[in-house]
Amino acid sequence: MALGLRRVDTKGAAQYTGLAESTLNKRRVFGGGPRYIQIGRRVLYDIADLDAWMEQNKRSSTSDAGRAA
Repeated sequence: MALGLRRVDTKGAAQYTGLAESTLNKRRVFGGGPRYIQIGRRVLYDIADLDAWMEQNKRSSTSDAGRAA
């Protein structure tokens, strides 16, 4: 594993983001969630990808919701 690279499973990602595990599971299926790595049945998230995804989803008001990429 590369130095400084930290990965967490779905439970860890849920704790890190404050989302439910089921929300992350649904977003893996339907899209809109953070990037992930799947090896067999195991799903991992890079902390850097979680941070980037949360940064992309920042909003100043509810009217900003449709402007995200």
